Amino acid sequence: MVGRMNLKAYLERIGYTGPLVPTIDVLRDIVLAHSCSIPFENLDVLLNRGISLDDDAVEKKLVHDRRGGYCFELNSLLMRALTAIGFSVTPLSARVRLLLTRDVTPPRTHLFLRVEIDGVPWVADVGVGSLSPTGPFRLDLLDMEQSTPHEPRRIVMEKSHPSARYFHQTRLGDDWVDVHEFTLEEMPVIDREVGNCWASMHPKSKFRLNLITSLAHPDGTRVSFHNREFIHRRGAEILERIEIACPDQLLSILDQRFGLRFPAGTRFGPAGMAWPT
Repeated sequence: MVGRMNLKAYLERIGYTGPLVPTIDVLRDIVLAHSCSIPFENLDVLLNRGISLDDDAVEKKLVHDRRGGYCFELNSLLMRALTAIGFSVTPLSARVRLLLTRDVTPPRTHLFLRVEIDGVPWVADVGVGSLSPTGPFRLDLLDMEQSTPHEPRRIVMEKSHPSARYFHQTRLGDDWVDVHEFTLEEMPVIDREVGNCWASMHPKSKFRLNLITSLAHPDGTRVSFHNREFIHRRGAEILERIEIACPDQLLSILDQRFGLRFPAGTRFGPAGMAWPT
């Protein structure tokens, strides 16, 4: 037990058995292990259970109950673990830009982490769903492609914008895609609570309207659900696609492919999950 966090239980949850020192190699290994062990998922939102950001509640859900979560849960858990190991970690805020044009302003409802090692700032982010970077990448290198165990990453800055606006991008095939935008503004607890309230309760939140689940694999592939569609992919290449025919099949794949177990008869209720009659 380190502080209020059971670091040993967290490390067992992600299957990490390496050294516990604040180095870039340890950060890389922990981010990859976390990304391949704890799914991104919004299932409690769809079950109207609410999302608590209390440290004990997050740890119980993600570690002891072996569930997943979204950015406020996943990255806050990672932040606590890294801090317990001795890393210098700052929570930063962002706007998720997946599938959005630059003229659209999404809500500031994303939490990611700045981790400083020997004076060098790194991005750690296990909470962007099917595009979560599975390794850290440099925050201070602009326009430079950086490798991760899955898709390449880069950070670009929009110089024409009135304020400094940075974009985390990933390369899918030949295309660079915006993942989120940020201004290096820190995200204190109160802002995380406000963002979490919008994400989990607002009727226009994508987490209220869609079932979203994803998990990385150590072999460089990912599996994901979006409503009734299951996809196994490597980068932009689709390896397997399954259209889910009934709620029981959904529960079976959540169990088999994501390790997420729900009682028989559990039903998720967004509009995107309406089943044909």
